[in-house]
Amino acid sequence: MSHTTDQFPNSENAESASGKLLTPFQRKSLLKKLQTDLQPKYRRRIEIMLLADQGKSQTQICKILGCSYHMARYWISVAKAGLAHQWQEQPIGRPKSVNEEYLQCLKDLVNHSPREYGYPFQNWTAQWLSKHLAKEMGIAITERHISRLLKQMGLSTKQKNHISRQDADSRQDAEITIKDLPPPCDSNLQLIVNFFVN
Repeated sequence: MSHTTDQFPNSENAESASGKLLTPFQRKSLLKKLQTDLQPKYRRRIEIMLLADQGKSQTQICKILGCSYHMARYWISVAKAGLAHQWQEQPIGRPKSVNEEYLQCLKDLVNHSPREYGYPFQNWTAQWLSKHLAKEMGIAITERHISRLLKQMGLSTKQKNHISRQDADSRQDAEITIKDLPPPCDSNLQLIVNFFVN
């Protein structure tokens, strides 16, 4: 769900374009890099900063790129700090262990619908959280480990059923009961037969 370079001004026009966060030099430099063959994760970092520079909100950026709120927030803050040139200094690769950034990203995901990230389903599973985070953060961990982390943070992928006792009782009262109907009275049956015969 990555942007194509034609959704950004070309690098020649970058200096004349006005932005919210980047200097003309930074914008031109990032746009030039965007036209090269970049790893998807590096491309996403640049796209986040360029979209933020265009005035897009964090929510809009997440929707456009399908990235986590945490990732968008981080790279927007890098651009705001004037450090856009450091887009490649945080290497991509598997850290030795789950870090604070990973946990924050996991928490953000669980608190938002998978549909906000372009998935067709409504609720996260440990399997999908694991897949998404492996793609997003470069850290692949098992579904069991995801479940353990969620439990430690007091979170869950399961929908909570908050049905009160009163709701349960009213649902029970609303049930329809089907019983055998009593046989019709002979006199009523005779009237019906006579009606159809005549």
